[in-house]
Amino acid sequence: MKPDILLVGDLINEEGQLVNNGSVWIKNDKIFHVGTTDSPSTEEDVIRYNMPQGSIIIPGMIDIHIHGAAGADFMDGTKEALEKISKALPAEGTTTFLATTMTEEKSVIVKALNTASNFMKESRTSAAEMLGIHLEGPFVSPKRAGAQPTSFILEPNINLFKEFQKSADNQIKLVTLAPEMEGGLELTKYLSLQDVIASIGHSDSSFAEVKVGIESGISHVTHLFNGMRGMHHRDPGVAGAALLQKELKVEMIVDGVHASPEMIRLAYQSTGPERTILITDSMRAKGLGEGTYTLGGQQVTVSGDEARLTDGTLAGSILPMNIAVKNMMDYTQCSWSDIVKMTSENAAKELKTFKRKGSLSVGKDADITVLTEDCDVLMTFCRGELVYHRKEERV
Repeated sequence: MKPDILLVGDLINEEGQLVNNGSVWIKNDKIFHVGTTDSPSTEEDVIRYNMPQGSIIIPGMIDIHIHGAAGADFMDGTKEALEKISKALPAEGTTTFLATTMTEEKSVIVKALNTASNFMKESRTSAAEMLGIHLEGPFVSPKRAGAQPTSFILEPNINLFKEFQKSADNQIKLVTLAPEMEGGLELTKYLSLQDVIASIGHSDSSFAEVKVGIESGISHVTHLFNGMRGMHHRDPGVAGAALLQKELKVEMIVDGVHASPEMIRLAYQSTGPERTILITDSMRAKGLGEGTYTLGGQQVTVSGDEARLTDGTLAGSILPMNIAVKNMMDYTQCSWSDIVKMTSENAAKELKTFKRKGSLSVGKDADITVLTEDCDVLMTFCRGELVYHRKEERV
C-alpha cells in the first residue's frame, strides 16, 4: 500500500476561497483532507511536500477541447497516439480531458471513436484521464469550416450520430454542430434528450437562429469568436449571442492568437468566471516546436505561437493549459478562484462529474495541480499519483 501524501502551501478550497498555508492530504487515489497545516495529525507515514512561496495548489485542470499533443492526434485512431497525449498533458497541469475529433471520412471518425472508447476501459493513473469524447464535426457549416475539411462535412443526422455513439460505446459527451443546417435543430433536441451537451460551433447562425437553437437544447459555445458568425451592429451573430445569452457556457482559446487580449477581456466582462471554460484546442504540434505537421490530412505550419494551414487559416493551437491560465490572468486580472472555475469546476459540472472532479474536496479524485506565481507547472497528481514533478520540494 502506497504512503499518504501531504501537500503544504496556499490553495483554493472547495468554496473558492484562498487558504494561505493550507494542506491537502492524499490517501490512495482520493483527497482525504483539505485544511490548514495544523490539521489533521500527520504522525502516520506521510510523504510531505512544502510548496515554494507564491505557488498555488488547485484542482487538476480539465481540457474539454483538445485534438492532440506530443506528435499525436486522436484522429490517428491508435492506442499509441492516445497514450502519448494522455502522458503529455500533466506537464501543463491537465489531469482530465475530452478527446476531440474533427471532420473526416466517416470510417476515419468511427475508427477514432472506437479506439478512444476502448482506451477508456483500461485503468491507468500514470497519465491524464480521458473522460469522454468531444465530437467536433462533421455536422458543421461549410461557411464557417475553419480548419475542418469541407469535403467531409455532412448535414446533422440523428441516425448517423447514433452510429457514432455506438462506435464510441456511448462515450460522446459533447457535440459541436451548426444548428441552422438542415436537421440541426432535430439533432440538437435529440442530444439534449440523451444528456449529451449540444454546442454551437463552426456555425453561421444569426442571433435569432441561436436563440431558436437554445430553445432546442444548445447550452455551450465552441471556441468563442472562431468558426462562427461574428458580431455586427445589425446582427450580433453567434459571438454576440454567446456574450448575451446566460444559458450558454463559453469556450475560450486564450493564446493571444485566436482572439486578441482586448476581445478576451471584452468577452469576459459578459461571461464572467461562471460561464467561461478555458480550452486549448491544441493539435499534434504542441510541445514540438516550429515545423510542418498535419491536421485532418492537411498540411499545417507552426511558426511562433501560431499553427496555420497553407491558406493561412488557423489550424488549432499549440497552447498549453497553464499558459492559457497565465494569459487569462494577464488579460483580465481574474483571481485564482476564477481560474479554478474556468479550468476545472465549470467543466466538471457541465460533464456531470463534479462529484468526482472539479474541486479540492474530500472524497474526490486526487487530481491536483501546483503552479508557480508565473503559472509554471511544479507538480501534477492524477488520481493520487505524482505524474509530473518539475522540481523536488520534499522535506
